[in-house]
Parts: sequence; structure tokens; C-alpha cells
Amino acid sequence: MPQKNRIVSPASKDRVVLAEDGEKLNVPKTWSLLKPGDAGATRRVKAAGPSWTVKIKKGRRTISLGVWADSSTIDSVIQQLAQERATPAYRKKMAAAAKRRSKAQEEYIDHFTDAVFAFLDFHDRYQDLAGDIAVAVAKHATPVGSGTVARTQKIPIEQRAESAVIAWMRHQTTAYDNMVIPRVKGKRREVRRLLAQQSRQLLEVYRKGRSVDSQRCLLRQAVGS
Repeated sequence: MPQKNRIVSPASKDRVVLAEDGEKLNVPKTWSLLKPGDAGATRRVKAAGPSWTVKIKKGRRTISLGVWADSSTIDSVIQQLAQERATPAYRKKMAAAAKRRSKAQEEYIDHFTDAVFAFLDFHDRYQDLAGDIAVAVAKHATPVGSGTVARTQKIPIEQRAESAVIAWMRHQTTAYDNMVIPRVKGKRREVRRLLAQQSRQLLEVYRKGRSVDSQRCLLRQAVGS
């Protein structure tokens, strides 16, 4: 019986996994796979004893495929959680938590919208347009679980706002989505860098208050104003 928790990856055979050093490991006969999706159950199963967490890399992301652990442990945890979650106290707790998350999300959207508006820094004649863009960018970038730069806490919100605007403009005001980009290492990054330069040049037009034909304004077209 394994005596420690491991991070493993799937192998070609059923009930066989690969350790981090490449060693093939046979899953014990008394173990079952707890599939991902229930964070509470996963935490408790891991804390209850030896387990193997199956992970794979997809691009820059690491995805969990589940946790192998003793079947009796998994059954016990699931049963215990089901009993807890059926109580009025648990439902009240979850409702309160959901309310807090909703409030925090609303506050973050407002804060992020203000940060985008500040980054745009448009001339007075384009303040209404800046407001529409800030709302559109925030709506696109802030959903929980979206994986966008707006959700990261690793960089200041000012940088998150800038990156979100440039990403939004890349899709809304350039031909990026229809480009055929060679599958050459670094090429997509190069294209994005060039398009970012174009987007920043476009923003400068509005920051300096220059005249723009409203019928040909890419930003107005993007926000439908």
C-alpha cells in the first residue's frame, strides 16, 4: 500500500500512472478514482490518507483528472459530505458565502471598470466613449473562472486594466481573429506585439482629442455607440 501522496500523470494502460520521475505505478486494487469537480471532497480525501493526484499539462495550464485513493475513504467522505450538505445550517452557510462572493464580484467589476477608464485617459470630447469601452472591457474580462488577465492578482490592477484593453482591442478592432498565423515558435507572440502597438497608436488619437469620423470609428463600432 502506498504511504505518501503523489502527483502523477496518466499512462497508456488502465489503472497505471506515471510518477514525476517517469516510474510506472500500478494503482492498488482497493483504490478508486475520485473525479474532479467537488473541491470539498477532493480536499478531504487527500487529507485522509495516501492519494495520487492525476494531472496533465494543456498549454500553460495544469488540469486535474482526479484523485486515486482508497475506495472506502472516498465512499466515507462522500457520505459524510452528503449528510452535512443536507442540513439547514449548511444551506444557510452556502447562501451567505454566495452572497459575499456576489458582492465581492460586483465591487471588483466596479473597481476594474474605473481602472480601465483611467488607463484609457481619453480627451474630454471622448469621455462617453471611454465609459462605454470601460464597461465593455470589464464585462468581457472579469467573469469568475474566465482565466483572463483581469482575474490574476500577480500584477497591479493598473497593469491588468491595460492588458485587458489591449486584448479586447485585438479582437474588436484588428483582423487578429481571421489571421492565418504560421505555426512557428514566437510568431503569434510577434503578431500580438505588433497589433498591440497599433492599438496603442489608436488610443493616442482619442487621448489627444483628434477628430475621428464617427462612421469609421473602430472603437464606436466595437461598443455599438
